Amino acid sequence: MRRLLLLWLLVLLALPLGAQAQPAADDAAAIELLEALDVDSFPAKGRAIEVIVASDDERARGWLQALLDGRLQRADDGRFVVVLDNRGRDWPVEDALTGEALGEMSRRDLDRIGINNALRNQLRSAIAVVDLYSADLALRRASAERLLGEVDVDLAGPLAEVIEGEEDARVRRRLLQALAIHRLEQGEVAAVADLEGSLHSRVRVALNQAANGDDPMLADAARNALNQIEQMLKVNRAAETLYFGLSLGSVLVLAAIGLAITFGVMGVINMAHGELIMLGAYTTWMMQQLLPGQPGLALVLSVPAGFLVAALAGIAIERGVIQFLKGRPLETLLATFGISLILQQLVRTLISPQNRTVVSPEWMSGSIAVNDALSLTLNRLVVIAFALAVFAALVLIMRRTRLGLEVRAVTQNRAMARSMGIRATRVDILTFALGSGVAGLAGVALSQLTNVGPNLGQSYIIDSFMVVVFGGVGNLWGTLVAGLSLGVINQVLEPWAGAVLAKIIVLVFIILFIQKRPRGLFPQKGRAAEG
Repeated sequence: MRRLLLLWLLVLLALPLGAQAQPAADDAAAIELLEALDVDSFPAKGRAIEVIVASDDERARGWLQALLDGRLQRADDGRFVVVLDNRGRDWPVEDALTGEALGEMSRRDLDRIGINNALRNQLRSAIAVVDLYSADLALRRASAERLLGEVDVDLAGPLAEVIEGEEDARVRRRLLQALAIHRLEQGEVAAVADLEGSLHSRVRVALNQAANGDDPMLADAARNALNQIEQMLKVNRAAETLYFGLSLGSVLVLAAIGLAITFGVMGVINMAHGELIMLGAYTTWMMQQLLPGQPGLALVLSVPAGFLVAALAGIAIERGVIQFLKGRPLETLLATFGISLILQQLVRTLISPQNRTVVSPEWMSGSIAVNDALSLTLNRLVVIAFALAVFAALVLIMRRTRLGLEVRAVTQNRAMARSMGIRATRVDILTFALGSGVAGLAGVALSQLTNVGPNLGQSYIIDSFMVVVFGGVGNLWGTLVAGLSLGVINQVLEPWAGAVLAKIIVLVFIILFIQKRPRGLFPQKGRAAEG
């Protein structure tokens, strides 16, 4: 019985001892790998880097990155450490083998493992190769991107093996292009065929170098490939211009559609419309101050809040000024221009004359890459979708609600609408509130594209009137078509004419168009309009 107990005790003691022996062996091998880096010979360090890459140690990438950043150092006691922050005299460090925090060490007690430019290039390539074996798809894609133009003879073989086992099509395509660039640099004419149609900037650089080389056959093939790529780039630039034009046009639609409603129903030239846009933008900024750290929630809540603030301001303007100036358009224009100046100064006094920045939420940051030459920024895409949603909501209100029916009746013939029992005064108030609220929504959208300031609305008031006149007073579809058209036209003209001259050209075009069609693209219908 005593022998049996002793045997079990030996077994229990042997298990933890055996489990601890393996890490000790691993640490010994790791120390040998790191010690091979701590030599004076740069070629020897290069060989040590190759051994670390081939070691399959999960800590290899961290060591290589720390060596590239100059953070892999050796302490006076012989330990290898990674510097976490190299500011000040005492630096926080961690053990390179275990990752354990070791507190702070004086920089005098540390010796940096130096590298030269050749080793830096080798390290970048080595890290990229290590990342290609990662289970993280995003890391593999980033690694494949970095290898474009960086492949040499030593990397070509390992890359070919990686391509055979890679399942992601995007990673495979990038690695094939990286190998093709290497083959092109070696003078292989067949490599040009693998690079045809690629819009990546590094591919174009490689083809340009080949086109200016000494090999006439390779140069001709590279030039032909570049000509095809240039044609594709022109198409992508046109698509990018169209996208930016549509985003600008969607902002113009939001800014002008409320003006189109009030102008069509009441015949009021509201010069304070731009300041209603400004109020919507400042409402978004205020919501972010109330909800710090939650830009997404603040933006969502800003949509109803911006509409409500601008609508209430519109009602105050209509009840306080406009109702007393009906039928006197010139006096209404001057009065609303004065209101716009008052609102601008009020914002300068209560908030600040300085511009304010509104933080875009994470889901509106970044872009969607269509290809290597074209990407669609998410904030502009959301603004376009938001403008179309607001437009669709207004169309439903005008077509499916009693208010919409009354607005259309008053727009077409105010006297006849009154005789049918429609309270035109109530319609005026609600219409002005609706148009002002939509201007506030335009401000919410603009806050995601530009800084918020007291003069924000002044940049869009003239363009808004041009959209209304060009599309047809009081017509929603005319406002949509005119806004998007003018946005695209402005974006097309600006690169070669400049921003100011482009606006002048657009203004001249609208003046000539109005001479031909005084009532715009989509004129109003009704006896009053025809008269």
